[in-house]
Amino acid sequence: MIIGLTGGIASGKSTVSQLLVERGAALVDADAVAREVVQPGEAALDEIAALFGQAVIQEDGSLNRKALGDIVFGDKDKLKMLESITHPAIRRRMQEKIHKLSAENPRRLIVADIPLLYETGQVQLYDGVMVVYVPADVQVHRLAERNGMSKEEAEQRVSLQMDIEEKRKLADWVIDNRGTIENTARQIDDLWKQQEWQP
Repeated sequence: MIIGLTGGIASGKSTVSQLLVERGAALVDADAVAREVVQPGEAALDEIAALFGQAVIQEDGSLNRKALGDIVFGDKDKLKMLESITHPAIRRRMQEKIHKLSAENPRRLIVADIPLLYETGQVQLYDGVMVVYVPADVQVHRLAERNGMSKEEAEQRVSLQMDIEEKRKLADWVIDNRGTIENTARQIDDLWKQQEWQP
């Protein structure tokens, strides 16, 4: 079975993905793949350089993330142009990894960790979606604490994503991550047994 794992910023997705891996799931992480597809020699990096110029490429041929960020994060149109290169490349690479893992062991649970799964319309690619849930006020508190932000900055960052309550409603399975790690682990164990997922 191949499931999508998502949630809101600072909801504890990494904790849940780690707990699933500990129980035998295979993990394909969209953030890690996003870093992979812009390495030197990758087609996406060449397209980025062609579009934004050599100023976004460092001397060693790698991506200058700060220079690129300075260009796109204040300009929605330029950000969309960047995403039109990176999103398809990330999606293709993730599907390649998933198919490879599935071919190696067709019965094993495969988890695709995708922060913007709903926002990028990828639900139909998976057998089901697991949402890691905490209420928005907990997201704000955790994000401010984790990243040294003010409450206002954290609220702004949380507001940029799809509402967590909406994600919760759309999910096939919800892991409530407000409590202790033991409580979260217990929910995963219960779900694993109910679904008869295979390691």
